[in-house]
Amino acid sequence: MESVLERLILSLGLCTEKFQNKYIKAPRQQQPLASADSFAVERRKAQEAIGWINDYAKKKNHKLECKLTGYSMDTVKFGSFEMITWSGDWSDARDIIQKASKHLRAKVLESGYHEKRALLSAMFGSSSEYAKVYSNGKLVGQIEMINKAGKWIAKAESYV
Repeated sequence: MESVLERLILSLGLCTEKFQNKYIKAPRQQQPLASADSFAVERRKAQEAIGWINDYAKKKNHKLECKLTGYSMDTVKFGSFEMITWSGDWSDARDIIQKASKHLRAKVLESGYHEKRALLSAMFGSSSEYAKVYSNGKLVGQIEMINKAGKWIAKAESYV
């Protein structure tokens, strides 16, 4: 049985591949934005971003492969984002997604953040999830999201 600390580490994406192999029964597969370690790219540059990310990862021998999920999330302040499903290493994914934002001058979302006080409800999927918004490689805002019918909807948005 997993301890609360182990669940927290997994939900925040702070674990190594060795830790995942030891404590997670099934290997990690491609995950939609609903998981703690997922991303989205500005809709108008989504196709270009996926191509660049996959090429960059292959060129630099990183474990990462991204695909578009086929659905998007609209926000008032930051525009529309196309959701990404991916497989590979979390730290590589986070780093390359931020590089793509800078290289392509596009906005990207990095989700999976929860309020500390809502930790228990976050583990059971009943709370909001937060995403950082990067534009041109710099943090510009955050979005609070809620899950409705398996898709994320922006509940609140703020600039940093």
